[in-house]
Amino acid sequence: MGDCMGEQHLFDELRIGSLRARNRFVRAATYEGAADTDGHITPEVMRIYRELAHGGVGTIITSFAYVRDDGYHPSRMMGLDRDELVPAWRELVACVHEAGAAIVAQIAYCGAGAGKGPFAAPALGASDGTSPDGTREVRAMTRDDMDAMAADFAAAARRAQVAGCDGVEIHGAHGYLLSQFLNPVWNHREDEYGGSIENRMRFPLEVARAVRAAVGETFPVLVKINSSDGVEGGMTEDESLQVSEALAAYVDAIEVSGTTYGKVKISGPDGQHGLYASYAAALAERVDIPVILTGGNRLCAEMQELLDTTGIAGFGLARPLASEPDLIAHWERDAGYEPRCVSCSRCFPGPGRNCVLDRP
Repeated sequence: MGDCMGEQHLFDELRIGSLRARNRFVRAATYEGAADTDGHITPEVMRIYRELAHGGVGTIITSFAYVRDDGYHPSRMMGLDRDELVPAWRELVACVHEAGAAIVAQIAYCGAGAGKGPFAAPALGASDGTSPDGTREVRAMTRDDMDAMAADFAAAARRAQVAGCDGVEIHGAHGYLLSQFLNPVWNHREDEYGGSIENRMRFPLEVARAVRAAVGETFPVLVKINSSDGVEGGMTEDESLQVSEALAAYVDAIEVSGTTYGKVKISGPDGQHGLYASYAAALAERVDIPVILTGGNRLCAEMQELLDTTGIAGFGLARPLASEPDLIAHWERDAGYEPRCVSCSRCFPGPGRNCVLDRP
């Protein structure tokens, strides 16, 4: 994408395969905890997404939806693991489309950190071990497990397509199952799925191929990946670039993120912004699909500069849009507007409230 630089603007159309979004701003997936306990979309979910769509963002990536019922971690995640959920997703899609925004369903399996106790069986992960909080046994996935999981991702993607979503995003970041396969801290396998990065990326690539086969060649498929794992011994940036280049054969866009949010200050205009910009710019030079940068995007001028000087195509925002769902409309009127978000991570503190700054 490095040859696409020129006269561009943040409010130009963003193209991801057949998806045409009204601007380059993307609402990055943000966990709301607003579904019911069985993964159903609720009126509160509808309210949140209606506000985002009317607030001017071009593309909404939903909070992660689990692809099978043992694959969730926090309570009240949305689900895409069964057909009965599709009608409510259709209503959500219609709500977003009515306000002029596009919607992409993010699908995930939480892996070693999945579920809430008490448990009848171990969690599934890349290798044997214990969950991150030490409360649950983790069992290394077998070949049959991986085949079944890839099919579950594919079925969830197909449900999103049937519901009318404009695309689907495979969650391969933030320490969830596919990220665990990529990360040698979690992946200790001695078979063809462990060891070298070529082996560790094998299962994520199988999932991407299964999703692509399920939805066809023209339905937009995105993937979210860590620029690096942000932990000693984890996947490096060079390895991540290799993985991303391989994934580009099956997806229409790559969203770049990472796991260093707790280690940097990104609040306010004087914080650290564009956390993974150098990686995203390097990736954009290597692939012929759009690269979306997520993590610490706070100021219009900084994003415009990246748009002018790199091949980065889109910009994801999470917390700022939780605090101000109409932030993009503010920027359209005044590009110098400074968001009020301070990245306190206390988003969605209660029904009817997106931000802790919204006092009842």
